Amino acid sequence: MTELLDRARTAADAIAAPTLDEIRAWPATVDIPRACTPFGISRSFGYELAARGEFPARVIKVGGRLRVVTASIVAALESP
Repeated sequence: MTELLDRARTAADAIAAPTLDEIRAWPATVDIPRACTPFGISRSFGYELAARGEFPARVIKVGGRLRVVTASIVAALESP
């Protein structure tokens, strides 16, 4: 999956990724576009990964909408 993420980094790299401290201040869940920013992946690729069950953090469905668990984003970024 690392190869997929590496290939997906495009214009998203130009957007400053949030710091871990900023992410920790996010709500308990966030939408896919916001969850993509710390990983440097595009919104469309984020939705594609979520649909395949390969998003780098935990995705849940809430009322028909996809949400990403913020704690899982932090965990993914902190792991080596």
